[in-house]
Parts: sequence; C-alpha cells; structure tokens
Amino acid sequence: MSAHAAPRARVTLAGLVAKKAGREPIVMVTAYDHPGAQIVEAAGVDIVLVGDSAAMTVLGYDSTVPVTVDEMLMLTKAVRRGLTTPLLVGDLPFGSYEASDELAIATALRFVKEAGCDLVKIERGGTTVERARALVQAGIPVVGHVGLTPQTATALGGYRAQGRTAEAALAVIDDAVALQEAGCSLLVVEAVPSEVTAAVIALLEIPVIGIGAGADADGQVLVFHDLLGLYDGGAARFVKRYAELRTAAVAGVEAYAAEVRGGVYPAAEHGYAMADGEAARLQELLAAR
Repeated sequence: MSAHAAPRARVTLAGLVAKKAGREPIVMVTAYDHPGAQIVEAAGVDIVLVGDSAAMTVLGYDSTVPVTVDEMLMLTKAVRRGLTTPLLVGDLPFGSYEASDELAIATALRFVKEAGCDLVKIERGGTTVERARALVQAGIPVVGHVGLTPQTATALGGYRAQGRTAEAALAVIDDAVALQEAGCSLLVVEAVPSEVTAAVIALLEIPVIGIGAGADADGQVLVFHDLLGLYDGGAARFVKRYAELRTAAVAGVEAYAAEVRGGVYPAAEHGYAMADGEAARLQELLAAR
C-alpha cells in the first residue's frame, strides 16, 4: 500500500458477503507472528488466519496435531498486535473443541477475549457441526473447514485430495451445507476437485474460501511461508511460490558469516565514537587507578 494511499476501511463479515455477491475475490492468508502480520496488513489482504499450520511452519512439529492452545494463543496475540484492517481468524487446535460443546466454547472464548480474534475456525463436519452451532449460539463467529482437514489427515488416508468420487464429493457437500445451517459465517474448502467446489458454491450463501479447490471459490487462502518460499518442507501441488525468501535469507546470513570470519564486519561506520577528548581522559582515569 502506498504511503499516500487513503487508509482502508476495516473488513467486516457483511463486507465479505457483499464481495461474494459482487463476485469480487476475497484474499485470505496465514500469519504467525507480528512481523508477518505487519506484512500482510501492508499488502491489503482481507482475512488473516493464524492457522495450526504454525505447528509445522514455525514451531517445528511434524504435523498440526501436537500444537497446544497456549502456543496458538501466543502466536495469535502477536498477529493481533500487527493488524488493523483484516479480519482475524484463530484456528482451534486439535483436541481443544471436539469433546463437548462446553470445551469448544471455553477454548473459543480464550481466542476471542485473550487474543482478539474476530472468528474461530474448526475442522470437519459430523460432530463438529454441533460444536459450530454451540459456538454461534454463544455469540462466537465461526469458520468451518471441509475437504482435506489436516487435524484428521490420518483418518482421511493422509494429506491427499478429498471428494474425488461422487459419494465422497457428496459427503463434503453435505458437511458444507450442515456447517452453514449451524450458523458458520465462512467456509474453507481444502484440496477437493473444482467440480465439488462449484457444487458447494451453488448451495451456500456464505463466502467459501478455497485452498487447492479451484477457481470457483469466493476467495483463496495460502500459507504465508509457502507462498513466500520460506518453508523448507514439501509443498502441496496447489501452492504457488510468489517469492523465494528462504534462499535470499540463507544467502544473506552466509554473507554476514563470511564478513565476520574475514574481519570485514564490523567496519568503522558500524561503531560508535567517544566525544572529543573523552578517550584521552579515560586513559588518564585508568592510569590514575
């Protein structure tokens, strides 16, 4: 955003619905810390998701399953402090909402009250539909998530596309409709054929955000570290690299290390000098000891 551009108005749920109606694509991206939040704020995105993908991209776990509520809250608070305009969505981690409506509400309230989330996101259909309904009735806006749901990827046969048969597609569509009926404000559809996304769009009034779900979705979401080339792990086929920052970062640190080892850094311009006459006075004081 230009330094002279007029400030953007805060994004609202009503505004997202208007974008859907006007076929104006919605831009969603993840962020996991304060600098990342400042970057996506400056880039003018509509929605920021503090996804449990942070488990792998910034915390070093091998899946999303181990990340805790406290870890997610710490990251979400940092992102909140860097945002002004976009809506902030907090991902409820695995094990923090499935067991009961009471657990789901207690966890979600922490994300709203402590971390300043505008919405919380939960995965799957099934019993999750009941959790979504309970959250909405408690006054907490909810984002649903169908298709490939990473928290339960093992049960789905791994990180693979869903809805590739007619019966499997129908299950995804039914989950999507059920989550809207439960009161969800938005829906994420991940790793499904575009025909499935088109069928979901035709049945839903709420905005649908796709990730690996084709171009028919009302908006798209990608992981910050994936789109910027920061994550060293494997990327899904739907990821497009818009920069290669990890390569640039490694080169920068290598150049720094080489200059330190070669005695090039720091040079005189990187240091500080005492006021005139103070160095000589210091020597006199040391000599007088």
